[in-house]
Amino acid sequence: MSAGLVTGVALLGALAGRAAVPLARRFIGLPGGPRAVNSSGALPPGRPGGVAAAAVSGVERPALRHAVPLVGAVVFAGLAVARGTDAALPALLLTATVGLALAVVDLACLRLPDPLVAAVAGAAALGLVPVALAGGTPERLLAALAGAAVSFAGYVLLALLPGARLGFGDVKLAAALGLPLGWLGWPTLGLGLLLPHLLNGVVVLALFAAGRVERDTPLPFGPAILAGAWLAVLLA
Repeated sequence: MSAGLVTGVALLGALAGRAAVPLARRFIGLPGGPRAVNSSGALPPGRPGGVAAAAVSGVERPALRHAVPLVGAVVFAGLAVARGTDAALPALLLTATVGLALAVVDLACLRLPDPLVAAVAGAAALGLVPVALAGGTPERLLAALAGAAVSFAGYVLLALLPGARLGFGDVKLAAALGLPLGWLGWPTLGLGLLLPHLLNGVVVLALFAAGRVERDTPLPFGPAILAGAWLAVLLA
């Protein structure tokens, strides 16, 4: 892909990042009545509105509003450089668009709302099915489904381990991202399963060394799952 096209895709990524913040805000709280949401987007019993109000305030910080478009530009440009000749690139970009909003929500309130996770899976399927049919390779859809199943099973086992901090929102997100990762092949899927844990470990160690977190501090894992999948695609 030419430098001009990569730049254009990066600008689209910046626009996607800009749109991610107001989209994320819809799943954190609403004007006049901020509310915290659980993994399905519903109000958990006994959850004080002040928690969601603080999360909404964090999403509205100027630093975050400027950072997310930059991240979007980098994510889109990376995909364009790595997969520029791949007919599945639009599917990957569409999946990344929803992923940006999902990362913002998880960073703000440690939640991965089901509607957004379903949108990640839908974006991947919506983009990959036409590519498979047009290219005469429907078997690749089976590989994508197998990737989702393997990701789901692996993360369920990890979530059920004693002391595990994975939530079932993380499990469902991993399964959704298993669709495009499985489409790209087993080595890519393997990297997509491994890299999130390596990335999260580095971040946790850095935060712990800096005195920003304690051993029992809850931290979002969704951004690591998304970042690991992105890196796996780049390295495929």
